[in-house]
Formats: sequence, structure tokens, C-alpha cells
Amino acid sequence: MVIISGKKKSERKIGFVEKVGHKIPDPVIIFIFLYILVLLITLIFGGNVFSMSASDGGSVEYTIKNMFTAENIRWIFSNAILNNWLGYAGGIVGTILIVMFGIGIAEESGLLSVLIRRLGTNISDKFLPFILVFLGIMSNIATDAGYLILIPLAGLLYAGIGKNPLIGMAAAFAGVSAGFSANLIPATVVDVIVGTNAEAFAQSQNIPFVSYLGKEINPFTMHYYFMVASTVLLVLIGGFVTLKFVKPRFERQEYIIPSDINMNDFEVTKHEKKALRWALIGLALSLAAAVILGFGPLSAYVDDSGKTVTPFLDNIILIITMVFFVPGLFYGYSSGKFKNTGDVVSAMSKQIGGMGYVIVLTFFCYNFLSLLTYTNIGVYITYIGAKGLQAIGASNMPILLIIGFIVITGVINLFVGGLSSKWMLLGPIFVPMLYRVNSSMTPDVVAAAYRIADSSTNIITPLMTYAGVVLMYMRKYKPDFSAGNLIGVMAPYSAVFIVSWTVMLMIFIWLRIPLGF
Repeated sequence: MVIISGKKKSERKIGFVEKVGHKIPDPVIIFIFLYILVLLITLIFGGNVFSMSASDGGSVEYTIKNMFTAENIRWIFSNAILNNWLGYAGGIVGTILIVMFGIGIAEESGLLSVLIRRLGTNISDKFLPFILVFLGIMSNIATDAGYLILIPLAGLLYAGIGKNPLIGMAAAFAGVSAGFSANLIPATVVDVIVGTNAEAFAQSQNIPFVSYLGKEINPFTMHYYFMVASTVLLVLIGGFVTLKFVKPRFERQEYIIPSDINMNDFEVTKHEKKALRWALIGLALSLAAAVILGFGPLSAYVDDSGKTVTPFLDNIILIITMVFFVPGLFYGYSSGKFKNTGDVVSAMSKQIGGMGYVIVLTFFCYNFLSLLTYTNIGVYITYIGAKGLQAIGASNMPILLIIGFIVITGVINLFVGGLSSKWMLLGPIFVPMLYRVNSSMTPDVVAAAYRIADSSTNIITPLMTYAGVVLMYMRKYKPDFSAGNLIGVMAPYSAVFIVSWTVMLMIFIWLRIPLGF
């Protein structure tokens, strides 16, 4: 009776989160509303003057612009498409689409799917939880592959060795979703979105885009060292949580094997193994080409002004795209997935087609952010927020600033899904504001804190895009498994991830280890 009561209480809590979340408008609507709100604010406060300290120790005077003058109305229409949207942050929309070309070929060819199946079916039972978390983290380069392939595969793997499938599915879900920001591969889509926008947020208010060590950084790789360390950390603690908390909970519970599930569904065929060998040849060729470019035409040099130019790092997105594209191309033709060049074009087009929502979101979002910068309202919000935090003595507490930002982001993530939309809402305010409060809160530190919070709480909100899909998979083995049960299972992962991940960020800063380059 006590158990039933506890379950009902849990379900009520989940229901509250769902109820609040469903009342929050789509991020596109939020940005349209904010755009209109900023316009109205400029009508009221247009002409007001205020001063903020500059990075050189002086002060800069700002005037809030009234957007209802003829000149500023012309600015809205003249800049809406090219400058404010397609040109925002150096053309980040185009950069994201280019990344999807390479990933699209690798995914649509079937290469990423077969890699997951190949690795997943050749793992010792002793290390299975750790490997599933690792594969979940790495699968994030392939958009939906982790959710749609790895999680059901994890269930089959555990069922095949006579253990409760929900154990493996929980470990895979933790890696795919809670480990969303971590990876061993540089310049992933997440790196591009977070890094490029962080640079734009900083530059919009004359905040230097350097690391907390004062070094110049590349927006695509500014967290690379931290993300590699994060991958190792999350694999270790994810496997530990699975063995110590999840496995004991499920190993004695009953489960069913549905008649429609074939244990051989995820086996790698001889034909696929042959195609994998061709993909390996493609990978070797693409890596060789990258090395030749890195030490040849794209090697670093010093220009006439004495500045070191790094063409290879500056074009890392195209390099990474090539490394995905070539093996995917070789695999696709060898497996028969691609029969002609039209199939290759269709594969790239399909991935770009899936970016439709991103196109709509960024149009309204980037126009809003550009308006925020142009009117100086963004600077004014930073000014007010920084003054408030300084007034309570937060300037001398950078650790508390980081923890506070992580907590705020983690809570918001329970109700507002989508990494990019939340970053567009929080980043423009917190990146410059926290730097103004304490100069050690550089864009790379704030962005790293955001990535920790956003990823860690993904698995405990019923509003996460794939929460329903994961629940559906688990119900195949345990039909009465509820949303409350799912969140209860994943809560230990979320709690341990966010605490240990935050501690690791503190250790990086305390030991002055660069987060990236």
C-alpha cells in the first residue's frame, strides 16, 4: 500500500511538470513575442542614456534607440534576411547546414546504424553498462540514431543474455540524452551552435572572446578538452549508477519478450561487414587528406601584421564534414544503399529537410537577438543584472555564479526543451552579464556551465522530445511502466551527472586547465 501511494505522489509531480510545460508556447512564438516586447520598450525608453565599464578600464556610453523612427524601421526591413538572420554570428545557419551534409551521408547510408550494432553486439557482460553509456554519448553525432537504434538495441542485448532489458535501455538513454554535450569528436553540431553563438553574444557587448586563461579560442573547439574529459567521466559514473542503482532495482523484476521482437533484428550481416571494410578505407583516405591539408595548404602561418593565422582550425567544420562524408559514401555504395549520385544528393537533402524547424526558429531568434543588440536593450539588461549581482557581493563568488547558473538552466530545462532555443534565450543575457560581474566568467566558462545543466536534466523531464519514444520501447518489456517510473529510474543518473560534472568544471578552473583551444 505504501508503494502504491508513493507512486501516485510521483505521478502527481510528473503531471505538474507536464501541465506547466504544455502551457509554455513554442520557442518560435516566444521569440516573436519578445521581438514585439523589445519594440514597445524602445518606444518607452528610447533616448535614455547609460554608461558601462569597458574592457580597457574606461567607460562606454550607450543610448537606447527608439525603433519607431523612420530610420530604424528601415533598418528592420533592410537587415531582416541577410544581416540579421543569414549573416548572424558569421553565418552560423549555413555552418550548421554544412555539418549536416556529412552527417546526412553517414547516417542515410546506414553506416552509423551498423557501427552501433557492430559495437553493441560484441561487448562483454561485465563492461556492457559502460559501453552502452559510451555509445550513447558518441551516437549524438548522428542526430536521432541513439534514440531510435541504440536504446532498443540495448534492450535486445540484455534480453539476449537473460537480464532485464530495462537495465540496458536506462544506461543507453543516460548516455544518449544526459551525455548530450559530451563527445570525443570536435566541432559537432552542439559545438557549432553553442560556440558560435557564445562568440556572437560576447561581441554584441564588446566582451572579449577569450578563454578564462586569457587565450584566444576557436568557437568550434573551445570546449574540446573538457568534452573529452566529460566523456570519460560520464561513462565511468554512468556505468557505476547502472550497476549500483538501476541493476539491483530491475534484476529481480519480471519482464516479457514480445512476440514481435526478433533477437536477430540487430545482427550485422556479412554484406554489411564487407561494406564496413570499405568505409574503413574511406575513413583512412579522408584522414590522410586532412593530415595533408593540415601540414600543407592549411598549415598555420604568420601574416604581414604579425598575427598567427590557423586555416586548418578556422575550417575545422569542413574538415569534419569531409571525414564523415567519405566513409559514408564508400559504405553507401558498397552496401547498395546508394546506387547512383542521385541517391547521394537525396541523402543530403533528407537531412537538410529535417532542419526545417531550425530554419524557422533561427529566423525569428536571430532577428530578435540582432534587435536586442541594435537597440542597446541587451546591454541595458546586462547593466541592470550586473549591478544587482554586484550589490549582493556576487563579484567575489565566481563558484556560486557558476552553480547558480547551472541550477537556473537545469530547472528551465524541465519545462523548455531544445538546447539551441534555451541558449538563445539565456546566452545573450548571461554571457555578458556574468562577465561584467566577475571577469573570470568568460564566455567559454558560462557556455560550459550551460552545457552541463542542459544535458543532465534531459532524462528527467517528460517534455523531452524522445521521452515518449523511450517509454514506448520500455513498455514492450514491461507494459505497466509509466512516465513516473521512467523518471524515477533516470533520476540517479541526472543527480550524479550534474553534481560530478559541475565538480569537474570547478577542478578544471581551479587547476587552470584549458577547456579547449
